[in-house]
Amino acid sequence: MKRHLLSSGSPMEKAYGYSRAVVQGPWVFMAGTTGYDYSRMTMPDDVGQQTRNCWKTIERYLQEAGSGLNDLVRVTYYATDPGHAETILKVCGEILHDVRPAATFLVVKELLVPEMKIEIEATALKA
Repeated sequence: MKRHLLSSGSPMEKAYGYSRAVVQGPWVFMAGTTGYDYSRMTMPDDVGQQTRNCWKTIERYLQEAGSGLNDLVRVTYYATDPGHAETILKVCGEILHDVRPAATFLVVKELLVPEMKIEIEATALKA
């Protein structure tokens, strides 16, 4: 089974030894994705907007892998503040209301950069 690595082009991926996504057979494994807005090259302060940005990035690379949000089977949410859960989950519910993958929500002390409030990992099984 051939492995296909998807890259955003960031030099950090090669330097730090990871890929934006890995396609292995019918599976797509997404790296943890934060709320960075690549169209503006900024990190918004609003956790809801960060969550939407996570999903935009995830959807982009799922499509590049020949998959899509409807193929998601597993997601893991990492939030830095339990008070953000309702906002994060509301956005996720809007996006995934028909997909309903298995999910885990974790509250962590912090993410790599203090401005990051949410990170989402996702796994898809291409139909």
